[in-house]
Amino acid sequence: MSRINDLFQSDLHVINVGIEYFKDDMKQQKANVTHLDWQPPGGGKPELIKALDKLDKPEILEKIEAANKKAVERIINSQPVLIGFDQAINVVPGMTKTTILHAGPPITWERMNGAMKGAVTGALVFEGLAKDLEEAAEVAASGQITFSPCHEHNCVGSMAGITSPSMFMHIVENKTYGNIAYTNLSEQMSKILRMGANDESVIQRLNWMRDVLGPMLRDAMKLSNGIDLRLMLAQALHMGDECHNRNNAGTSLLIQALTPFILETDYTKEQKREVFNFVASSDYFSGPTWMALCKCALDAAHGIENSTIVTTMARNGVEFGIRVSGMAGNTWFTGPAQKVVGPMFAGYKPEDSGLDIGDSAITETYGIGGFAMATAPAIVALVGGTVDEAIGYSVKMKEITTTENPNVTIPMLNFQGIATGIDMRKVVQTGILPIINTAIAHKEAGIGMIGAGITHPPVDCFEKALLALSENIS
Repeated sequence: MSRINDLFQSDLHVINVGIEYFKDDMKQQKANVTHLDWQPPGGGKPELIKALDKLDKPEILEKIEAANKKAVERIINSQPVLIGFDQAINVVPGMTKTTILHAGPPITWERMNGAMKGAVTGALVFEGLAKDLEEAAEVAASGQITFSPCHEHNCVGSMAGITSPSMFMHIVENKTYGNIAYTNLSEQMSKILRMGANDESVIQRLNWMRDVLGPMLRDAMKLSNGIDLRLMLAQALHMGDECHNRNNAGTSLLIQALTPFILETDYTKEQKREVFNFVASSDYFSGPTWMALCKCALDAAHGIENSTIVTTMARNGVEFGIRVSGMAGNTWFTGPAQKVVGPMFAGYKPEDSGLDIGDSAITETYGIGGFAMATAPAIVALVGGTVDEAIGYSVKMKEITTTENPNVTIPMLNFQGIATGIDMRKVVQTGILPIINTAIAHKEAGIGMIGAGITHPPVDCFEKALLALSENIS
């Protein structure tokens, strides 16, 4: 008994597991407390625990580990190279004159949110399929337009992701595995189609991009031998970008590589000056380029039997969807799109925000963006939070990934590779959700970007994927 009495008379250091307010109660009693952030595997749901147990059986685990090793090797070994630009109608598989591609998992016109509807109607006016926005809404609802996810056409699209036939696309080839990915060009400004804006200034900019910017980039790339994007990405991260929402370095590197070829084209001096001024107007010019790189690498890892690696994370403003390597083709697992929390532009309030939207989470799926915020401390000025939190995100994501990519490294973390290969099992086991930093579009059509911040996928996506894979594997 004396030892027990001694124990209670000494200074105790308590480790609190689970419910955090117990820690607060103990602190009020002047106890030294460390809180351990933990929850039961699968959130304690019996069906998820049963699925996790099945996937942990030695004979099944061996198959999964072999498949995941192959998947992440394909991601890491991929060498995406920018080989050209051209209009979507000329290069995108399945594109027709009445096809509109959108971000995220499949969605119908009736279910689209304000920003996506705004972008669709603007694109229909741009394509000459409607004379004004009112008629465009009627055309969109008529059944004459084919709506399809960008991801199902080897594409990715920022925010609303609206991609129409006349838009110019990046063409990125995976030199290791031969697959190709596409994405459209950055519109630069915050009042833009991809954010749901659709007035005359937006249409005029799209016309100029179709008639001047796109053709100039197309002709410039014909003079090059391609641009190694993986090498450029690694450089950009070392220069302070995370290559989702901060692209200062990446844009400088990309336009530096393009400039000699642009100068050799036959366009007028005035047109070239317009292009250079356009690129200088926003650092986001290279943002879509990195999305195409990530898509190109992750597509090479898709369709590997028994793999639990996530190859797609995408949002359409209503639903968040993921695809998993072990479920070949276009099998989507969805949950409700989440709010994005972060600083708002002057004059806007959180209640003005639309829900999380866009294919740009392909960057986090690859391991940059929110996963690499330790490379870009200055990003917190845009998305909120602190530098310590930004570094913490990059460290924490290692808990739900499979390996590190030695080709793309983080100087502040002693040049460790970016966290690579999100394993849906680990997400369900730990309850740790992937971190995403992203822009915020207004919930209504016609307005555009109103802020930026941090969000996560809904856990539903990963739980559904886990259950489906556990049923298919034996």
